[in-house]
Amino acid sequence: MENLSEKTHLSVINREIVLSELKQKDAIDIQRGLLKERRIRITVMSLLVSALVLTVIYGTMENPFQYTLSKIGNRFNNRIFFIFWAMFTGFAIQSSVVALFRLEKYNMVRSYKYIVIGTGFLILSALSPSLMELYPLWTWVHIITAGLYGVFFSLSVAPFMIWVSRENPRLQLVIKIWTIVIWAGSISWMLLLGNTGIFELWFFLSAIVFLLYLSLTLFEEQIVKTSVELLRDEQNLNLGIEKIFIDLEKEKRVRVRKARINREKKHTIKK
Repeated sequence: MENLSEKTHLSVINREIVLSELKQKDAIDIQRGLLKERRIRITVMSLLVSALVLTVIYGTMENPFQYTLSKIGNRFNNRIFFIFWAMFTGFAIQSSVVALFRLEKYNMVRSYKYIVIGTGFLILSALSPSLMELYPLWTWVHIITAGLYGVFFSLSVAPFMIWVSRENPRLQLVIKIWTIVIWAGSISWMLLLGNTGIFELWFFLSAIVFLLYLSLTLFEEQIVKTSVELLRDEQNLNLGIEKIFIDLEKEKRVRVRKARINREKKHTIKK
């Protein structure tokens, strides 16, 4: 009986140890997930802010009330800058949209494809010289591909916005307002001023600012959710989160240091 009792006791202890190790592993996985989400958020927001600044600089090199973005590039010897702006801005918008899809576990494959296709059309639009008197065919290619960028951007983002509104009811009104600001504002400027750079600037600047807001909100929300799960016993959640990142950075530095020491040892032995 005593042997049976001891075995039962040891079994309970072993089970507790296993459970404790599993909890510790889960905590480490959550910590690393938090660090990854924070890095992605910083990268996405840095790209969007850079795209915002670049758009303002490029779009105001000439009078945007008179010239479109393509005319600024093609008529004033700024063609390389125009192509670079299109590539960088398209990549920044695409990266932020894909990051938001993955963050919210949005799995509609078509939306991923559409945003990539849209970026391709934006770049093709910039590559096509828009000078009707010299290149009428390429000018029409530019006009069509520019329009297709707007179409595919909408086909990618609109279903996601509906999905986010359903998953986060508190964001419904904000998303509706921003959608109206982006599209109604762009169309209104085009109707008022015709084919000028203002409606293009309005579209890109308002879309980038909206993506900045959404990235900040959704990433922060996800970080808080994960942190609450990990830091149930912490009195101050913010301090707890900072400690997690500090500990992970220390752990990373220790691993790097050990790896360097091992490499140096192997190099010494070979000598």
